[in-house]
Amino acid sequence: MRAGPSQEEIRRHNLGVLLRHVHLGGPTSRAELTSRMGLNRSTIMALTADLTAAGLVREELPKETGRAGRPSLVVRPESARVYVLAFDVGVDRVVAARVGLGGVILDRREAPRARGPFDLEALTTQLAGFARQMLRKTRPDTVCVGAAAAFAGGVRAADGLVKFGPNLGATDVPFGEELARRLGLGLPVSVGNDANLGALAEHTRGIGVGCRDLIYLHGDVGIGGGVIVGGQLLSGHSGYGGEVGHMVVNPGGRLCGCGSRGCLEAEVGERTVLEAAGRVEDHVGRDAIRDVVDAADRGDIMAQGALMRVGDWLGIGVANLVNIFNPEIVIFGGMLRDIYLGSAAQVRSRIATGALAGTRERLRLRTSALGDDATLTGAAELAFSQVLSDPLEVLARVGAP
Repeated sequence: MRAGPSQEEIRRHNLGVLLRHVHLGGPTSRAELTSRMGLNRSTIMALTADLTAAGLVREELPKETGRAGRPSLVVRPESARVYVLAFDVGVDRVVAARVGLGGVILDRREAPRARGPFDLEALTTQLAGFARQMLRKTRPDTVCVGAAAAFAGGVRAADGLVKFGPNLGATDVPFGEELARRLGLGLPVSVGNDANLGALAEHTRGIGVGCRDLIYLHGDVGIGGGVIVGGQLLSGHSGYGGEVGHMVVNPGGRLCGCGSRGCLEAEVGERTVLEAAGRVEDHVGRDAIRDVVDAADRGDIMAQGALMRVGDWLGIGVANLVNIFNPEIVIFGGMLRDIYLGSAAQVRSRIATGALAGTRERLRLRTSALGDDATLTGAAELAFSQVLSDPLEVLARVGAP
């Protein structure tokens, strides 16, 4: 029979919970932390003292209280001192950022990515170069507590191997391992599917805050999805869960990059939209999709027809997901944000006829609150996950000054 948790285990757990409240909620008074965590004031004071001594938070008097009596000290994250490195690898762009505790983007670098054969060496060299540029600007007393990347492809959770990324031409690529080697910081680089991390970001910092059941759909040439069930990301046995873009919605339909036919990605993806709008020879990428939506708004018949077509298939796909997961909210991100805005009536019509009444009666359809930074924000949250679980252990391991 296993004994219950020790006092030290309880303390470490509470330190992580308190730090998470401040990280996600911003400056928070001791009184509010006491209420949220259900602990007494002396325990909260001891926990904040430990985190302050470690350099993770600081305490200060509130600017204004409006109340009589002694004000409760406010606990703030040390955003300028404690940070992570976050990376986002999409089909058309790569981003690197230094993100401070509390979710503050302190510095960032971004560059377009040329479509073509996947080059692991060139990509990781570029991202590591961005990181070194940002690290050269940091103060001596700062500390990096993690690194993570969002990648547009199926990622094996155990080791960050990109098993498949057809829209980037990547197959069985040890991306996390190689990027960690090139960074040379002695830190592993966690890697997650971009849509899964977008779901995590919207759940913790976006329009899905406070929602325990949501689906995030992300468009970046192809279609991906992240599913939050009961407040937890549904990752699957090996980490490949959420590949909703390869759900077949039109058997015998368009050929998909995965080799199947009629996948949601094939019927709603970038190429389908541009072909249906008669713009296959024009530029590609998110701006090209926005141009189609703008043209439809101005009365372009082909653009309107294209959005009606993909809106149909998108609505059928969402109806299937709603029937299976019964989410409170479905969020459209990446290029799907623009596609949904241009085809909302069609999507809603398909959901009305394809989703069960009970699953759709309280359903909300929304666009991403974090915009193009949703997947990058998710990567940052993944990088912060260990320090939020055991703050003092992580700081000891990274040799914080």
